[in-house]
Amino acid sequence: MAGGGPLGDFLRARRQVTAADRVGPDDVAPRRRKPGLRHDEVARLAGVSTDYYMRLEQGSERDPSDQVLGALARVLQLDLAATRHLYELAHRRAGPMGRVIGSRGEPVGPQVLRFIERQDDVAALVVNRHWDVLAQNALGAALYEGLEYRDNLIRMTFLNPESRRFYRDWEQEASFKVAHLRAAVGTNRGDPTLYEMVEQLSLGSDDFRRLWARHDVQDRTHGTIRIHRDDVGDLVLTFEIFAVCSASGQLLIVLQSEPGSPSERALARLGGLAATT
Repeated sequence: MAGGGPLGDFLRARRQVTAADRVGPDDVAPRRRKPGLRHDEVARLAGVSTDYYMRLEQGSERDPSDQVLGALARVLQLDLAATRHLYELAHRRAGPMGRVIGSRGEPVGPQVLRFIERQDDVAALVVNRHWDVLAQNALGAALYEGLEYRDNLIRMTFLNPESRRFYRDWEQEASFKVAHLRAAVGTNRGDPTLYEMVEQLSLGSDDFRRLWARHDVQDRTHGTIRIHRDDVGDLVLTFEIFAVCSASGQLLIVLQSEPGSPSERALARLGGLAATT
């Protein structure tokens, strides 16, 4: 049954994608018509009644204890980011919807601007929790030059078909961005632009609807990204994502190449092309 609010929706989605054999073959029925766990299986493994767990999914039980939440996180195989998201959804109280974090058009501090502008051999961008690009250095702008919707990297991923050529591992990048947006929506209920964004992406992309329905939540702060540009070829870049502590919700993304690699030479060529234009 749908309609259990954010907490119920999250529990239902995670239950339906939790593999039964991951929580112990002796505890679950060997045959099932649908993937995932049933209500009674989650309840039994978490040590609560089936009726109580169903009330959680339906939204009629709104104040689970931390002990229950911890048990559900274990049963549903949640990682640290998803567990934190579960607690945030469960402990939200009625009343004011909360302040908006990461509104589009917000200013970037002058110290941060000076820092990214002085980075000549790395691409640097500042985004908010919507992944609107608030500021970027020359190389950061050059990296996304020519791509429609490049002012918002999530919209670019799902609404621009060229993103599938740009991101060599498109599914990985798309999944990460949806998981980030899911976390932002879960903790910023008072921001109408987040809901407008989700609605736009849902209408414009079947892949977004598919990934959004999973309720994945992920905090990825570093890794490797493979990018293709027709003007310089393929680039393999490492990235780090830092929270801008002076501006809640803003993130600094730094992308760089390995010294002496073909990607370093390609990134240098891209910088040279940007300088000439």
